[in-house]
Amino acid sequence: MATKISTTIETIALGVGDEKAVEFVAKAGFDAFDYSFFTTYDYNWDTMRATPKDNHPFNKTNYADYMKYIRKIGEDNGIVCNQTHSPFPVCSKDVRNLLKKSIECSAILGAELTVIHPDNDKTAEENAEMYFELLPFAKEHNVKIATENMWNWKDGEPTNAACSSPEDFKKHIDVVNDPFLIACVDIGHAEMRGMKTSAVEIIKTLGHRVQALHLHDNDKVLDLHAIPFTMNVEFEPIVKALKEIDYKGYFTLEVSSRLKGASNEQAFEKVKELFNSAKRLAEMFDNMKI
Repeated sequence: MATKISTTIETIALGVGDEKAVEFVAKAGFDAFDYSFFTTYDYNWDTMRATPKDNHPFNKTNYADYMKYIRKIGEDNGIVCNQTHSPFPVCSKDVRNLLKKSIECSAILGAELTVIHPDNDKTAEENAEMYFELLPFAKEHNVKIATENMWNWKDGEPTNAACSSPEDFKKHIDVVNDPFLIACVDIGHAEMRGMKTSAVEIIKTLGHRVQALHLHDNDKVLDLHAIPFTMNVEFEPIVKALKEIDYKGYFTLEVSSRLKGASNEQAFEKVKELFNSAKRLAEMFDNMKI
């Protein structure tokens, strides 16, 4: 395959640890892995406080050595870390205080970019203040920041949030106007019916700004993070739209369903399922004529 494929290891690692998760992803055939910092803290949505997990290496003094270790495991197994996912929600001061450290760790891992969610309830101009604050540090570490299309929940239905509409997503990037702020299109978020848009519309509106993806499936209502081709999202038009904008990034899965708490043997079988879906998407992209 010409197109490279990756997957987040977040949920896999919850069952088998970071090291084994990276090994499994490599053994299954992926080109890269996406490292998530979500598991480094416990978040209380009522108090908006994030409590670092004492047992996570990210929160220890030798965190840099640990990130070098994870990078080496990938390299020893023939894969790289293509991107990371920084802590969220950024409306929390505790979480905001973790962002520069996650950028630093992304650089150590060798990632080209880290996804930093916008604040769901802020405008493009308001969110730009956060990105302007982080961009000099990101440039020092040669790590791009990717913003992502989000969603809120109201009256039993997904509803608009920062970057959820094509126009607002584009505005979030253009108001900053810096090549180190790019777009990560979350396919599942875009395809929830409450968003009143589609992944195709977002991709075509953003064009060259799209340099990263979160690929997963759902029932067109809930954010289920299911394996592509197992639910209701139609991927062929999405892949066609990516082809039309000459997308050059990785096809990165962000699947969590059916992976939580899996033991070693179960986890590897499920990682192979992930690989098959990512391979199918990449081959569809490589073979598509427009």
